[in-house]
Amino acid sequence: MGLPLEGQVALVTGGASGIGRAIVDTLAAAGATGLVFDLDEPEAALPDGFAAFAGDVADNADVRGVVDAVIDGHRRLDIVIANAGVVPGWSESEHVDLDEWDRVFAINVRGVMATIKHSVGAMKQWGGAIVVMGSLNSRRAHPRQCLYTATKHAVLGIVRAAALDLGRYGIRVNAIGPGPIATQALIDRIETRAADGQPPLDDVLAGFDSDAALGRIATVDDVARAALFLSSPASAGITGQILPVDGGLP
Repeated sequence: MGLPLEGQVALVTGGASGIGRAIVDTLAAAGATGLVFDLDEPEAALPDGFAAFAGDVADNADVRGVVDAVIDGHRRLDIVIANAGVVPGWSESEHVDLDEWDRVFAINVRGVMATIKHSVGAMKQWGGAIVVMGSLNSRRAHPRQCLYTATKHAVLGIVRAAALDLGRYGIRVNAIGPGPIATQALIDRIETRAADGQPPLDDVLAGFDSDAALGRIATVDDVARAALFLSSPASAGITGQILPVDGGLP
């Protein structure tokens, strides 16, 4: 019996590090090949069959260029993981910086839409799976996170609408909704806030764990396995949905 993604070609945005890199490694272990699209160089050598492509999801030409590169190199595109995104600093709604608002929306929302838009033409012939990185904040809000919450609510709207548009081509569109994941980026943000008098890192992480039904928050590997599921034939009947991966947070 072959690997579940054997012969499949994937594009992973924001795949150089963190959750995106875990997804790349998981897809590769399942037999996929493809391209990793990111502003940064990969944090370690990419798995066999994957290559890096430098670019910015907020730049329409860059997104179009990476899809063209996938087709030039592999002649097909089966899986798209629209993972690239940023988490802005916390701010009360009355103090939101509207220039930052536009910048974050350009990455988190316009970047997702551009990724889907430019991928569809390459996927129509065979169908495939598009997996978008949503958030716990796609379905709920937290104080002082108006900007991030707005982008992740928008992403869920894109997923639901695109699923209706693309289903006739055999293209499924779903989202993953992680809760807090102890990536280096999250740890850095917590430590920065701790330096300003907020609770220390260990206390914050322990609080996350205690709130979760499983007694622990999800890991990058949990999210990567969810991406594999939504990319594979195991989820062939699922589209337009968001899959929470948060350890059972309320």
